[in-house]
Amino acid sequence: MWFDQDAYALRCEWGPAGIAALAPCSDVIVLVDVLSFSTCVDVALSRGARVYPYRWRDTSARDFAVSVGAVLAGPRSREEISLSPASLRHLSAGARVVLPSPNGATLSRLTGSLPTLTGCLRNAAAVARAAQAYGMRIGVVPAGEQWPDGSLRPGIEDWLGAGAILSHLAGSTSPEADLAREAFLRQRATLATVIESCASGRELIEQGWSEDVLLATELESSLCAPVLIEHAYQDTHATVGAPAI
Repeated sequence: MWFDQDAYALRCEWGPAGIAALAPCSDVIVLVDVLSFSTCVDVALSRGARVYPYRWRDTSARDFAVSVGAVLAGPRSREEISLSPASLRHLSAGARVVLPSPNGATLSRLTGSLPTLTGCLRNAAAVARAAQAYGMRIGVVPAGEQWPDGSLRPGIEDWLGAGAILSHLAGSTSPEADLAREAFLRQRATLATVIESCASGRELIEQGWSEDVLLATELESSLCAPVLIEHAYQDTHATVGAPAI
């Protein structure tokens, strides 16, 4: 009971354990995986596509993609649909993509029937507005990354993304949520530089994915608010208020 932050309308906690702690007393969960799942979802939905989160890229993922008439995203690639936001910029309206991810996609499949959105720096204001349509008790969950042993590695980019969304929300705020919001407000003027310089940003840039980091740091460039409905993220402009599955 100490960890659910139930005394406050706005809450923030990390990863799978954060969902478990916040979900029972939240009206909606907002997942944040800036590099790169949440950014991929925003880019894809802005093109009129749907994104089906999936944990593993394996035989079961291929079978699932076939069952929903979708393309299975591959390893990060410039030429094919993948977990690279840049690879999704040319999707056609109506396209369906199964997007495996060990962080954002995995968390998306842990929220059960609770209304679930995924947000990033690109669409922070739009996601905040959509979340409030479900109620005032909002749990924001930065996904983080993983250490080689599989344990959670908190990522600055997701902490700042969570803070960006919280900066657009009103209500009593837990200390955890307040610190995320303050971190974003403090770094807002130099946001791109901070994320390019942090561990996750450097990893992608040094591997040749600087364009993905650039797309992820385009603050408030999108009006898309992805909500999880029937196992797929869809733009909330058309679906807000529908039951999440």
